[in-house]
Amino acid sequence: MNDFVTRFLDTAGERPSEVAVIDPDGRTTTFGELRRLVVEVGAGLRAEGLQPGDGVLFAVRNSATAIGLFLGALQAGAVLVSADTAVGPALVSARLRACRPRWLIAESVFYTTSVVGAARSFCRRRGWPVPDLRQPIGDPGIRHVHIGRRLPGVPRSALSLKHLYGRPPAAAAERDPDAPALIVFTSGTTEEPKGVVHSLRSLTAAVTMLGEHLPFAPGDVMHADGIMAGLPALLGGATLSLPKPSAPPERFAKDLADRRVTHAYGVPVHLAEVFGVLPRWPPHVRHLVMGSAPAAPAVLRQALAAVPGGQVLSIYAMTEAIPLAVARAEDKLAHVERGLPGDLLGTPSRGVTARTAADGELLVSAPNTCLGYLGAPPLTELATGDLARLDDDGRIVMTGRKKDMLIRGSYNIYPGLYEPSIALLEGVREAAMVGTPDPVTEDESVVLAVVADPAADPVRLVRRLRRQLPDLIDAEAVPDRIVVVPELPRSGRSRKLDRARLRELMTASRP
Repeated sequence: MNDFVTRFLDTAGERPSEVAVIDPDGRTTTFGELRRLVVEVGAGLRAEGLQPGDGVLFAVRNSATAIGLFLGALQAGAVLVSADTAVGPALVSARLRACRPRWLIAESVFYTTSVVGAARSFCRRRGWPVPDLRQPIGDPGIRHVHIGRRLPGVPRSALSLKHLYGRPPAAAAERDPDAPALIVFTSGTTEEPKGVVHSLRSLTAAVTMLGEHLPFAPGDVMHADGIMAGLPALLGGATLSLPKPSAPPERFAKDLADRRVTHAYGVPVHLAEVFGVLPRWPPHVRHLVMGSAPAAPAVLRQALAAVPGGQVLSIYAMTEAIPLAVARAEDKLAHVERGLPGDLLGTPSRGVTARTAADGELLVSAPNTCLGYLGAPPLTELATGDLARLDDDGRIVMTGRKKDMLIRGSYNIYPGLYEPSIALLEGVREAAMVGTPDPVTEDESVVLAVVADPAADPVRLVRRLRRQLPDLIDAEAVPDRIVVVPELPRSGRSRKLDRARLRELMTASRP
């Protein structure tokens, strides 16, 4: 199998002097340097005893070094386990019991922030995400590789990354392309951690399918913050530009110009902030990709205005399958402006088969679908948790999330069916519907939270929405209460709408 690691090594070997990666701090790494890192990490890990199938917990921030370690460990036959910066020690322990890693590769600073309480508290008070590695650090059965100087907390037995260099080249480990290669924990509890398990085959399919939607050529520059999002660029001989984590929108805008970016990726909420400081992007930006969360109509219009004549795409994907469908921004806007219900997700990617279950849930099968969940039987079809329909052109239209459903009397209300249309109304920038418990009826009251345009008067906006909504949405979904909020609560790296938090806020604000 010609997997994506092998394809990268081949591409890098053809253009060793060209820039492959621009780090967040501006440092550059050539294809030749990155290729050498991949080969030396793979050979060094195998020489130190890593066996095919060994789990490797991975805690390295986005950089050329992280990419080299990621690819090198896979070449050595490792099963990479992504460390999460947003969970506490109990869930970390439960996840590690479930996957049982044999190795930990981490930045030296993360050892320090894990075992030195003051350092951990200092970082978290400032909003700097750091993984909790106390459990694997204290496990005598785990081998360690640290990146950077030996700081407090790094075990005495830990190898430095440089220790892996200079080993004789080794052939890639023989591994079953359908065996586990990457585990990403997405949710779950301490009793049942939920780990998504990908194979080398499914990851290769994901990288290939992303590249088909967004072709790259030498000379292109992709500005994206994830390894998987950036790999199609590297395989195409383009440069991957890594943004600074949590950088202000002004920094993102400056990078677009300074790094001569041609392709950019971001989540809608962050991109909206960038459009606020840079409404018109440099003409060399030809492709803009939005992912991870729905985009409000106002943001779609800003995106089209930012790259006039360019391509603006919205990618529908899950950790379990990247990508599933792609839609042009123009098509998404036209869908809403025509008054059609739901959020247009787009045409299924090549190889994706989509259908809906009896309850409307979207079910998919595809070559890029994960093997399944850690400790569970293999998947034959992926239940997305999204409610959807297929239109006459075979495109996927999402009508809601199963877990977001509200129940009012005998009616089931799916917020995603109505929110895009409400967000199109004059004076509304964003809209979200949640249910709050009614202490009298024990039913759910429907609350509409809206973010108003800066020029809109909140009181008049609520009055106007009261008049407009009965003619726009189903009678059963007309909200009991409309609340204007300064912003919608969001969570996670992708800054998705946090409905649970919004529900808490709306419940607390009940008159």
